[in-house]
Amino acid sequence: MKTLALIPHYNHPDTVAAVVSAVRGFGPDVLVVDDGSDAVCKPVLAALEQTDGVRVIYRPANGGKGAAMKTGWNDAAQRGYTHVLQVDADAQHCLDDTAKLLAEAEKHPEAVICGWPQYGGDAPKARLYGRKITDFWNMVNTCSTDIKDGMCGFRLYPLTPVLALVREEHIGNGMDFDTEILVRLYWRGVKPVWVKTPVSYAPDGVSHFRAFEDNVLISKMHARLFCGMVWRRLTGRWKKAV
Repeated sequence: MKTLALIPHYNHPDTVAAVVSAVRGFGPDVLVVDDGSDAVCKPVLAALEQTDGVRVIYRPANGGKGAAMKTGWNDAAQRGYTHVLQVDADAQHCLDDTAKLLAEAEKHPEAVICGWPQYGGDAPKARLYGRKITDFWNMVNTCSTDIKDGMCGFRLYPLTPVLALVREEHIGNGMDFDTEILVRLYWRGVKPVWVKTPVSYAPDGVSHFRAFEDNVLISKMHARLFCGMVWRRLTGRWKKAV
């Protein structure tokens, strides 16, 4: 395994450096893909570029988390990495659990190693309700309870099946990305392995979730996946991860 930590970044100047430092401490090289952030982020990112083992790619315009991840995956493949650890830039993840994800990937190199969020009392109720709805549709669209959480941005992907998927199928670029990539990988037989990890929400934390636009986007994604699941069932192309 040759693992790259990939951090999609959009306007998190107060947290991205700490996230990079924490992940880099576990050994992987780090790539920050800046997705058209505001000018205030430029000094922070420029300083990160001077750090050993850290690179920054600048996308010219904001295209969404999925677009940033696809840019990073392509770069990782060109540089010979076999696995990519996805870490959000907002510092909500328990980055001490990076070691657990890396260890599980060594045992299951063909699987997607997924953070399974364990929420505390600081989690916004609207987020929890929204996740329960997504959990329901993930059960429907996989005909299983194998996907414990579709929205956590703390994962370790095997790069080969991911690149094949994004070349051959539509994967959303926005808030629909995390769920859609996981379900479509599952359909292709890529097993998810779950690692419980706490998630914290700072009172002054920055969220880019747009209540109306992103809920519409996610609803369209679930409808798209449902139609895909039915089509696979009817045509005998169903393949369950084992």
